[in-house]
Amino acid sequence: MSAIETIRAAFSGDSELEDARESVEQAIADLDAGRVRVAEKVDGEWVVNEWAKEAILLYFRLREMETVEIGAYEYHDKIPLKKGLAEQGVRVVPPGTVRYGAHCEPGVIVMPGFVNIGAYVGSGSMVDTWATVGSCAQIGRDVHLGGGVGIGGVLEPPGARPVIIEDGAFIGSRSIVVEGTLVEEKAVLGANTVLTKSTPIIDVTGAEPVEHRGRVPAGSVVVPGTRPKLFPSGSYDLSCALIIGKRTAATDEKTALNEYLRELGVQL
Repeated sequence: MSAIETIRAAFSGDSELEDARESVEQAIADLDAGRVRVAEKVDGEWVVNEWAKEAILLYFRLREMETVEIGAYEYHDKIPLKKGLAEQGVRVVPPGTVRYGAHCEPGVIVMPGFVNIGAYVGSGSMVDTWATVGSCAQIGRDVHLGGGVGIGGVLEPPGARPVIIEDGAFIGSRSIVVEGTLVEEKAVLGANTVLTKSTPIIDVTGAEPVEHRGRVPAGSVVVPGTRPKLFPSGSYDLSCALIIGKRTAATDEKTALNEYLRELGVQL
């Protein structure tokens, strides 16, 4: 059997876990090095490599708990920390953490945040202070994850799409993106925007509202919002997200973008 077939057989219970150890460890090494990704864009569509998620879940089962001491810090965990950061051109500011099995391209900066196993972070991207990149999340190039941003992890079921933030996106402070939500290229999320797969994302820039769920269209400028819903006891406002503008080539430059966002009243 191929390595992928070996992993899938062990995950399904058709073979013993120990029989897949070598294949699983190689898969995690490949994820760490960026040779394999949990999800990748093929012909314009994101495709999940389900077997890679299965390898991560098997890796947790194969690993034993161990204590690791780094200076004054002590860790007790199953997954080691990523190593060789200098050689890979990756900057991690203490006490920022990147777990083994996550890949960061050269030029990534991780402030005191967290990048989990299976995640992929593209070159030029910033994981700002207390921002977290959950397991298997895919972060594109030149992305800024603002302070305290929470990018959710999606490990199970293995076929589920992870959270994906495409190239050039800006995720404002304390925003939360979970449940496999896709934020397309150059989109901007204002501070405190919360997106789940069921959050209404409403484009209010035209004569009639246009609703999306689970996907922020490319170049959209999004802020938190509410809309009323009628319940037996009365009408109450529920959370949603509002698309209030679109980035253009004229606003791509950082100073021009900041000015445009100020005009829209977007807080980052």
